[in-house]
Amino acid sequence: MNVPDFEFIAYIDEAGDPSLKRVRPIDDKGGTEWMVVSAILVSRDVDPKLKGWVAEICQAIGSQHNQVIHFKDLTVEQKLAACNYVGGLPIRIFTVASNKKNMRRYRNERAERVHSRQWFYNWLVRILIERMTDWCWRRVQKFELQRRHVKFVFSQSGGHLYSQTAAYHELLRYQSQGNIHLRKWIPRREVMNMNLVEAYPHWKFAGLQLADIAASSFYQAVDNLDTGPCDVQFAKALAPRLALNTSGEHRDYSLVLQPTPPWEADISADQKEVFEYFGYDFTRPIWAK
Repeated sequence: MNVPDFEFIAYIDEAGDPSLKRVRPIDDKGGTEWMVVSAILVSRDVDPKLKGWVAEICQAIGSQHNQVIHFKDLTVEQKLAACNYVGGLPIRIFTVASNKKNMRRYRNERAERVHSRQWFYNWLVRILIERMTDWCWRRVQKFELQRRHVKFVFSQSGGHLYSQTAAYHELLRYQSQGNIHLRKWIPRREVMNMNLVEAYPHWKFAGLQLADIAASSFYQAVDNLDTGPCDVQFAKALAPRLALNTSGEHRDYSLVLQPTPPWEADISADQKEVFEYFGYDFTRPIWAK
């Protein structure tokens, strides 16, 4: 097995579920309205410090006897303290938030032909990979780094087949060399390798617990069904760590809203707040009217 040396590690977690058959609030009972996938991206040199940082977070929120963070189980004050701490760390955060109402009962026939059982989840991960690998490749070039690859570590979740995710990862790398269906963003094959895709339980790595903080923070910013009214304070506290594109923007880079364009998204004013904070404009332009 050819496993290249790597420079970056991306820890990936999610909030919400990928179910599309029934979607609330269209259906009284069904899947979550939103699915959020977030990544914490760190350099290899920084990675050994993550465990100590999580221990410090636990101490700061009065949970030092439990060294595993489950964001949903924290009080509001503990959540904000954790996010303020993460907002000061030398990491980068990427998030994709999909409002699933427009995807209700949608079928991806292309994915079905290759027997993909989790195409929607993989599609959201793909959006993350496109942005993260762009950021990593820019950094490799800027600092002339000897190592360049990204290791992707997923938080294990019931129902996902990570062997499929690894295979999809390799497909993206192959497609990026030539014909690819979504041309706006292309995964940077220079930093990708399917042998650098792993999955572990949430408790096993501090990086996955930090990814949980990110995913859950943005989920609470957009969800008003399961977690109460939308609460943007946690996501805002993470703002200093969201990556910037070459134009100095977060929009459609470290925070991605689906569906696109934003004015087509059927979401409420309180759900728009976090996206507007990170640069989104929901005004429908004249040419689109």
